[in-house]
Amino acid sequence: MVPPPTLPLGPDGYPAAGGVERRPAGSAESVRANRGWWDAAAPAYLAEHGDDLGDVDFLWCPEGLREADAHLLGDVAGRRVLEVGCGSAPCARWLRRAGADVVALDLSAGMLARAAELGATTGVVVPLLQADVGALPLAGASFDVVCSAFGGLPFVADVEGALAEVARVLRPGGRFAVSVNHPFRWPLPDSPDPEDLRVVSSYFDRRPYVETDGEGRTVYVEHHRTVGDWVRAVVGAGLVLDDLVEPEWTPGRTQEWGQWSPARGALVPGTLVLVAHRPC
Repeated sequence: MVPPPTLPLGPDGYPAAGGVERRPAGSAESVRANRGWWDAAAPAYLAEHGDDLGDVDFLWCPEGLREADAHLLGDVAGRRVLEVGCGSAPCARWLRRAGADVVALDLSAGMLARAAELGATTGVVVPLLQADVGALPLAGASFDVVCSAFGGLPFVADVEGALAEVARVLRPGGRFAVSVNHPFRWPLPDSPDPEDLRVVSSYFDRRPYVETDGEGRTVYVEHHRTVGDWVRAVVGAGLVLDDLVEPEWTPGRTQEWGQWSPARGALVPGTLVLVAHRPC
């Protein structure tokens, strides 16, 4: 595998983008770019969002929906759980504290390094695995639950293949839940201001969002899919779709997160959560 480029950082601590475009980007390009981006961005991202994410907590989305209130995964005590795109693994540690047997997986070594540090400081240690969700190095039918809270799947070029991998490692009757950017967000400006709620691109333009560095190398890729695309991908993987959740903004929550804000969250959805299971 070609290593990701060393990325220069901007004044905000995030990798500096030399250019932005919408164009096709395949699996190898997406994996290489996003691995390098998250390795470089991990310190800034966690400095900005770490307090909101918590050290041992399960936040599904910027709207403030937490698993302690939503219970989308059911009773996890005694269950074997895989978290995909775990980042610094606060969700995995919350699941461990709730009695689950957890494996936390992420593409980024930078994020997993922080996850290991937090495991040591909190005393809630979970196994950490660096891998691509499109090729899980795990046995079939080995997990009761697979979950992903804004991690992994929006950055995957071949989401059908990734969901097939999820279905493969789930035991019959096992549950799957994933939160992603609501597809409705894609045609709108990346702004938390409700005055900016105007359509600036086509909802049906499925070309990925790609950032490049000053030398034209791809450093970040995010993939857009419509709601229908997500539903077809889940069902096409052999899973049964149980619910589609569009979380409303949590009353009293003042946290802004990129384009997510209380004012904008009162008007339009920002997150889509898909809940499914593998049939027996």
